[in-house]
Amino acid sequence: MKTESPRWFTSSYSDNGGDCVEVAANLVASQGIVPVRDSKCVGGPVVDVSAASFSAFVAGVRAGGFDAV
Repeated sequence: MKTESPRWFTSSYSDNGGDCVEVAANLVASQGIVPVRDSKCVGGPVVDVSAASFSAFVAGVRAGGFDAV
C-alpha cells in the first residue's frame, strides 16, 4: 500500500503575514481526512479532521457563522 504525502497549502485569502493555517486536502479521497497545521511550525503537531467536519467548518465560515469570533 502506497502512503500519500500531504500537499500543504494556505488559503488564497492569506496575506502571508505568518499567522496562517495550512491544510492538505489531497488526502480526502484516499484517507477521508483533512490534515491541518500551523504554518509557523511545519514540524509541529498536525490535527487530522474528518472530511465531513472540515466541510461543515468551511460552510460555516462562508455563511458568516464565525464573524463574531
